[in-house]
Amino acid sequence: MLCLLLFSPKDINSQDYSKQLTKANENFEAFAYIDARAIYLDVAQRGFSAPDLYQKLADSFYFTGDLEASVEWYEKLIQTYPENLNPEYLFKYAQSLKSVERYAESDKVMDQFYLLTGTDKRAKSFINKRDYLDFIELQSGKFDIFPLSINSENSEYAPSFNNQNQIVFASSRTKKTNNSKIHGWNRMPFLDLFSSNIKKDTISLDEPIKLKGKINTKFHESSTSFSKDGKTVYFSRNNFTNNKIGTSKKGVVLLKLYSANFIDGKWTNIQELPFCSDNYSVSHPSLSLDGKKLYFASDMPGTIGKSDLFVVDVLGNGKFGKPKNLGENINTEGRETFPYISNTGNLYFSSDGHVGLGGLDVFVTVPEEVGFSEAFNVGKPINSPKDDFTFVLNEDTRIGYFASNRKGGKGNDDIYSFKQTKELITSCKQYIEGTVYNKITNQSLPNARLELLDVNQNLITEIISNSLGNYRFEVECNTEYTVKVTLDQFIPEELTIAANDTFEFIHDVSFPLAALGSVKSLLTLVPVNIGDDLSKTLQLNPIHFGLDDSSITKNAEVELQKIISAMNLYPELKIEVRSHTDSRSSYWYNKRLSVKRMRATVKYIIQEGNINWRRIRGKAYGERRLINHCVDDVPCTEEEHQENRRSEFIVRK
Repeated sequence: MLCLLLFSPKDINSQDYSKQLTKANENFEAFAYIDARAIYLDVAQRGFSAPDLYQKLADSFYFTGDLEASVEWYEKLIQTYPENLNPEYLFKYAQSLKSVERYAESDKVMDQFYLLTGTDKRAKSFINKRDYLDFIELQSGKFDIFPLSINSENSEYAPSFNNQNQIVFASSRTKKTNNSKIHGWNRMPFLDLFSSNIKKDTISLDEPIKLKGKINTKFHESSTSFSKDGKTVYFSRNNFTNNKIGTSKKGVVLLKLYSANFIDGKWTNIQELPFCSDNYSVSHPSLSLDGKKLYFASDMPGTIGKSDLFVVDVLGNGKFGKPKNLGENINTEGRETFPYISNTGNLYFSSDGHVGLGGLDVFVTVPEEVGFSEAFNVGKPINSPKDDFTFVLNEDTRIGYFASNRKGGKGNDDIYSFKQTKELITSCKQYIEGTVYNKITNQSLPNARLELLDVNQNLITEIISNSLGNYRFEVECNTEYTVKVTLDQFIPEELTIAANDTFEFIHDVSFPLAALGSVKSLLTLVPVNIGDDLSKTLQLNPIHFGLDDSSITKNAEVELQKIISAMNLYPELKIEVRSHTDSRSSYWYNKRLSVKRMRATVKYIIQEGNINWRRIRGKAYGERRLINHCVDDVPCTEEEHQENRRSEFIVRK
């Protein structure tokens, strides 16, 4: 019996544990995580072990925002019971590891998560953005943040601008009394709505006062969003309509959106929005500047993850359109919540599904022709290993506010103010920059004209090099560009640059320009005989034509200007332009096409260079003089065929 008592405590006490766990599970299912946790901890510390125990114990910390404490129990779960493990626990474990900044270990767990759930957006996002820490460092340092005196020992979060020079926020600062209502989720008083005047420094806030009227109740009121005139507010509240509490089919009190009007100094006319339901939550509103669209978070049918962001048209007179999911650019299988739509249409929100530093991170996405762009982490110091959320920003003053449960705060959640100091990265951009200088003397060349051309040689923009000869273009990632440089008394140059997919990459491209006199130097240093190809002597890039095309390209113009320079320097020089095609199409068709190419080339030199027509003549060879193996019926690449679509410049005198 003594041996049994020593070595089989789990079996002896299993019935006692069963009673305790039944009670704990009831609390857990009712979202009373603190109460459930106390029982789970007692059972675990007395030696009982089971996967369900470790799951719910870890989750009781995770769901109350204490990810740091959840690490121990997720580790025990995964190490003790690796078989048949729900992959969702791997994801939560990875998030919890980030909360203690164990990023390398978190990444390894996410690799396992990806192997088990390859189609999960969170898994794919991680694989596609394995360098997320590098990007976050690149994005970081664009805000200065400041603590606020309005915070209490409880929770303050969800700041919003009421367009009356005030911030409205949710707070559980009410003192606990024997009669006060305590929320079972986190054992704190329920939230009410408070307002605080924005001080003259536009960052600090005055002492808060509770909103007047019927807007606050004995249940939760939280995130708000105000109309432009400040007379209408949309806000989140527990399902409490007409003084009656509503529950879901499972007996749970969920969240709904309500509206209220400011009349005679009080908030009144409280109305539940018509697309709410007892059986799912609708919360965290954000109204567009024109008041025509309302953004919110919900787990309503059609949700991709645990909560998604939606938008609904505001039709007026208390009527609304049908809510629309914002789609997979925004929503994941995780939590997307607390949307904020800025006056310029940028959407800020918090998520644990997109790759971040841990817990909820703040992300930004910009409007496109249809929907929004991909989401970009706003970086540190807004984001941290903890939960960072309810971000709002006045884009005129660049002042804003957000909430976080990071270390160093006064309470559970604290509100911080911030000043934006730099623009955020909201698309993959790169830069082409460098110096234009004299090829011989190495002196910088100011006032050079630089053109940025697209892949079809269409002009995108043009700039002038500064007093130091420097220039800079901003370009998109994964796109090919051509930069063309021209300056009086210098030979034009150009270069094709292919942008890759690296954020904020700088292509260092300088242009050494040769003075027109250098053409004369080339012709003086290198013997030139009748029959020579002048393009080789002048080290020209090949002048090629597009398929079935005889027009002079931008690339060709740069090289033809060098031919013109040579003919202007040497008035006795005469040349013959020989134009060719590739082998495709019929012999006679190619003959006619080469005639068109020859005439276009001759015409350009005569007109653009003001060259006497007697000094230049042309011949058209069609496909008769191919310079490679690409004859009829021989498979060749487009690049190989292009080698034959050319013009030559043969010296006659």
